[in-house]
Amino acid sequence: MKICVYAICKNEEKFVKRWYDSMKEADKIFVLDTGSTDGSFDELKKLGVIVKKEIISPWRFDEARNKSLDMVDEDTDICVCTDLDEVFEKGWRKKLEKSWVDGTTRISYTFNWSLDEENNPIVSFDSDKIHARNGYRWTHPVHEVLSCDGEEKRVLNESIVLNHYPDRGKSRSSYLPLLELSVKEDPEDDRNTHYLGREYMYYEKWNEAIDTLIHHLNLKKAVWKDERCASMRFIGRCYKKLNRPLEAEMWYKKALLEAPHLKEAYSELALFYYETGEYSKAIPLFLKTLKINTGYKSYITEWFSTDFSVYDFLSICYYNLGDYDKALEYVNKALEIKNDERVINNKKLILEKM
Repeated sequence: MKICVYAICKNEEKFVKRWYDSMKEADKIFVLDTGSTDGSFDELKKLGVIVKKEIISPWRFDEARNKSLDMVDEDTDICVCTDLDEVFEKGWRKKLEKSWVDGTTRISYTFNWSLDEENNPIVSFDSDKIHARNGYRWTHPVHEVLSCDGEEKRVLNESIVLNHYPDRGKSRSSYLPLLELSVKEDPEDDRNTHYLGREYMYYEKWNEAIDTLIHHLNLKKAVWKDERCASMRFIGRCYKKLNRPLEAEMWYKKALLEAPHLKEAYSELALFYYETGEYSKAIPLFLKTLKINTGYKSYITEWFSTDFSVYDFLSICYYNLGDYDKALEYVNKALEIKNDERVINNKKLILEKM
């Protein structure tokens, strides 16, 4: 099989060598440089990557992806789309070849979107950017989607693992106008309407976020309960920021009713009560969070739903209610997961009280 990797790049010099080392199991690697002003282009060329430079104006992620895909040889069997801040775990090619049975057009794999200091996944879900050479194009100006113009035969191999190590300092200023454009182009697109509402929330445009997220919930195609739950939780956050706690609580409760299978539905309502000092209301919700399987995969996983955070919150809740035995139990559980200095100091305070 002929396997080719393709990507887009702009000012990623510090990631080039690491990315290349994880991609070099492919037969060829293609990169469209969309206007780097650092040494990305030269570094890629030095490593033997087939790279060309082209400015995309006005900028759209889908157009850039399609132009990078156009660089890939027509006789390629399998195309692998990645970004330069992503790294495959070794041996991915053999696993891919073994999974690509007759008729396969697309493969899903494990994508660890965020990892902790020990390289353990925090947010992990199945991604599907490995595909046949023909019949696929990218759509939507941002949060772009790989669309197929025919029938697909999908295969899942979760042993193929791609890890994401993002540049936290990189600007995402283009996302908001591109999301507004995407929703304008396709008003019925539930996915990017949700993302637009979330982006307004990130920009602290609370009322715009609420209106957009409610619009998302009213779209006919907005049926995925996990995402609907997230929209409701985000609406709750916006009302909390607007100092309207009754509306915030109402939307958090709606989110819980929408998706009681998700730990985030419980933990965010628990966090609301925790922050308002209603510890006796927060505790049962945090305890319920712990009972839900932590291994399910979703891009909507929240940091405050991780076991460490829940144990930490429970310890503080019990401490404030004067139950120091329970506070000690949960602070110890938190410290078993992470040797955090703040939590260590919390344990000292609990022991002093005891």
